[in-house]
Amino acid sequence: MDKAFAEIIAALGEDVNREGLRDTPKRAAKAMKFLTRGYGLTLGEIVNGALFPSDNSEMVMVKDIELYSLCEHHLLPFIGKAHVAYIPQGKVLGLSKVARIVDMYARRLQIQENMTKEIAEAIMNVTDAAGVGVVIEAQHMCMMMRGVEKQNAWMKTSMMLGSFRDNLATRNEFMALVHS
Repeated sequence: MDKAFAEIIAALGEDVNREGLRDTPKRAAKAMKFLTRGYGLTLGEIVNGALFPSDNSEMVMVKDIELYSLCEHHLLPFIGKAHVAYIPQGKVLGLSKVARIVDMYARRLQIQENMTKEIAEAIMNVTDAAGVGVVIEAQHMCMMMRGVEKQNAWMKTSMMLGSFRDNLATRNEFMALVHS
């Protein structure tokens, strides 16, 4: 990867051997590995048995989970937050695991639409919940720094599974909590 970054820098017309750029290919490769570390994780490793018995059948929500991802089309960042909720059926997921699941999918080359779906399906599969709702709001550097150059546009995506899709009251409760 170091060599590939050196070739990219040279293709830009820069001298890879000049003082300020000498170690940049190595640093850029290290940064890219960090930014895409979600590829090295599995759902099982993330959850690691952190499912706990519970007779709670009311909505559990984790709101404003910051996320950082890279657009698979331009390799530019998109930055935002996720709101994740589920209706438990006999077990609840450890609180930090929800944020870790968001990070696992965000730290991959990604489009927001697919990431929203992947997070919802992962939470549903792990918890066996009656329903899952996920809303993601993000700003995309590929839209801000290039192309149309719109600085104030936010992309919002949602995925509703189970009771969040089938029950309007559940969906409305979730959306009210997202916007509170």
